[in-house]
Amino acid sequence: MSKAPEVLIVGGGAAGIIAARRAADSGARVTLLEKNERLGMKILISGGGKCNLTHAGSMEEIRRQFRPNEGRFLKPSFYKFTNNQFLEILHARGLRSYVRPDGRIFPVDPANAKDVVALLTQYVEEAGVRIRYKAPAAGIDVTDGAVQGVRLEDGSTLRASRVIVCTGGSSFPATGTTGDGWRWLSDIGHTIVPLRAALAPMYLADAHVDWSGVALRDIVLRARAGREGKEIGHWPGDLLFTHKGVSGPTALGVSREVAERDAGAVTPPSTLEADTIPTRSYEDLHAAFRKELTDNPRRTAASLVAPYVPSRLVDPLLAAAGVAGDTRGSQFPAKALKKLVSTLKGWPLGDVRHVPLERGEVVAGGVSLDEVDPQTMHSKIVSGLYLCGEVLDIAGPVGGYNLQAAWSTGYVAGDSAAS
Repeated sequence: MSKAPEVLIVGGGAAGIIAARRAADSGARVTLLEKNERLGMKILISGGGKCNLTHAGSMEEIRRQFRPNEGRFLKPSFYKFTNNQFLEILHARGLRSYVRPDGRIFPVDPANAKDVVALLTQYVEEAGVRIRYKAPAAGIDVTDGAVQGVRLEDGSTLRASRVIVCTGGSSFPATGTTGDGWRWLSDIGHTIVPLRAALAPMYLADAHVDWSGVALRDIVLRARAGREGKEIGHWPGDLLFTHKGVSGPTALGVSREVAERDAGAVTPPSTLEADTIPTRSYEDLHAAFRKELTDNPRRTAASLVAPYVPSRLVDPLLAAAGVAGDTRGSQFPAKALKKLVSTLKGWPLGDVRHVPLERGEVVAGGVSLDEVDPQTMHSKIVSGLYLCGEVLDIAGPVGGYNLQAAWSTGYVAGDSAAS
């Protein structure tokens, strides 16, 4: 009877958790190394702490939300471990989930990200995986193109001929994702595609501190290449103003395009604008406002705007349109009405000063996909090395897509390493 293979997994995030359990289920002796005191630190911040588990679309629909080269790479793993298979793990252990109208899947209240991490930790432990907490790695030992083990920061080395690296990216370094894996993998011959912010807040050149904490609901945020430039990205949903700029799903949704476009201090910088009433066309809204002002000549500009934006933003939006709030229907020039409607449909929010990579939920860039076998997650550079999760050059949009990529690639890596 052959001896069970020894598999070392570096990184106890989403990909590492699933990889560890799958490898153990496939007969391997598994050691999971985690630099923190608990698993799943990045999972804890998913969905604002509520944990956006995955997306409810078909795996083909989910795959198409990634850049074409990323989607092609993910296809084999997406069909080997689906969103439904992941949810079955949670449901079988008593955690219920629900689907939001936009397809994002969350635990049913009061369950949250902490409950998900506790469940997944139990899921790993019950398979007999040895978890070593507070065990930061320092590098991968490779001899003659083959993995020999993992070096730890305490000076020791753990020997194994099969190693899975799933150390994540470099966003939110406080969670432990400090880009260590990329340094090790670069040292042993892997190409690291330049890093860019993705799913990140955006800092504005003239941030409105007094708007901090105010949200625009159900809008479409558009990013343009410079003032009145070509649209480079748009995203529907909510926008949150911060003391430095903007955040929320819409900001995260266009941040990658802005970061890529503005790399190298492009002038002029990208700009943002908000369509505050995306469900109505300019023509429809203009006609409705014109009729309302004709029928009610004492109706003010401020009262027209009030139903569509928070009270703290009524005056700023009117100022952007160049219309006084007390302008009444009987005094409303046609040009002013056109400008007001145009502003509601495309409110300029300002120039983007910076997209902070370290504040993003996901980082674009990482290990080149050309150097990893998508069928197995095995490195094409080093024998016995498997790579999965955000350490790869993969970054999907907001909505549970990136966690699904981690679950799926982790499953394949664990399965392959144990085979």
